[in-house]
Amino acid sequence: MILAEKIVRLRKQIGWSQEDLAEKMSVSRQSVSKWESTNSIPDLNKIIMLAEIFDVSTDYLLKDDVETSETSSNNLEVNTVQISLEQAMKYVDNKIAAAQLIAKGVFLCIGSTVPLFALLAMAETNLLNLTSSIATVIGIVFILVMVAIGVSFFIRTNQYESDTSPIENEEFELAYGVHSVFKEKLKKFRGIYNLRLSVGISMFIFCVVPLLAGSILSDGSEMILMMLIVTILMVAIGVYIVVPASAQYEAYSQILQENGFEISKSRRTKRAEKLAAFYWPLLTAIYIGWSLWTMDWQITWIVWPVGAILFAALVGLMELLDKEDM
Repeated sequence: MILAEKIVRLRKQIGWSQEDLAEKMSVSRQSVSKWESTNSIPDLNKIIMLAEIFDVSTDYLLKDDVETSETSSNNLEVNTVQISLEQAMKYVDNKIAAAQLIAKGVFLCIGSTVPLFALLAMAETNLLNLTSSIATVIGIVFILVMVAIGVSFFIRTNQYESDTSPIENEEFELAYGVHSVFKEKLKKFRGIYNLRLSVGISMFIFCVVPLLAGSILSDGSEMILMMLIVTILMVAIGVYIVVPASAQYEAYSQILQENGFEISKSRRTKRAEKLAAFYWPLLTAIYIGWSLWTMDWQITWIVWPVGAILFAALVGLMELLDKEDM
């Protein structure tokens, strides 16, 4: 196979057009067309650039008798999985789909108390002739239903585990060209990720403002309940924004780690995620219960900074115990 045929083959395997390759090489499309039609031959510097872009050796490009492409690093080690572009793209799609299910489930679990507080606020203002007892019963029913639906979303994430397992739990190496494609994708997505992360974190930071404002400006419990609803919705929306964006960014980073992927790091991340899924809803329940019991909203907010420090300590303790087991 001659050089021109190899360029065509590598370009098409990645899914690039001649314009795409020309942009990567900082040349015109006509130059790429001439290379592929054997009307001209790229110079030595361009050969080196092609080898880096396609992640193949220069021997493969220059020697006609070398029919099998070898990556510019080393051949695959024993028991190392090779990930093609299609598999890598499917992995990212599955991670995003699973994250969207998790985000919906968390949104429903966090927001499950909203109907209860809304009904209690209506009962305080005698709207719809609701009593506090009826409002509480209906609100609890809403909580159970919404939590059940949220849990069903969590369970449905299992359908993606078999497709993501080779990349998350095994050593792998990317097929030629995949690294450069995902490096470009990560570069383009980084701006979107930073924006979504900033918006989500801002929602977490400012979620306490409506509650504090309501407690200061009004003595009525109905106003406190309405502001509490706004606070809960801000937290839920922040989670809904951050989780899918973080999952997509992590998926790109995971692909680019290649053979340097540390399985132990992945396990630590999964343990932290499982702890967070249990810890933060529990802390929210403690905060809401304590606040409603005492009605001292100016004091109960201290739960959040203390809870954040405790969460970091628990993650560190899990890491310490894991090292001792190893």
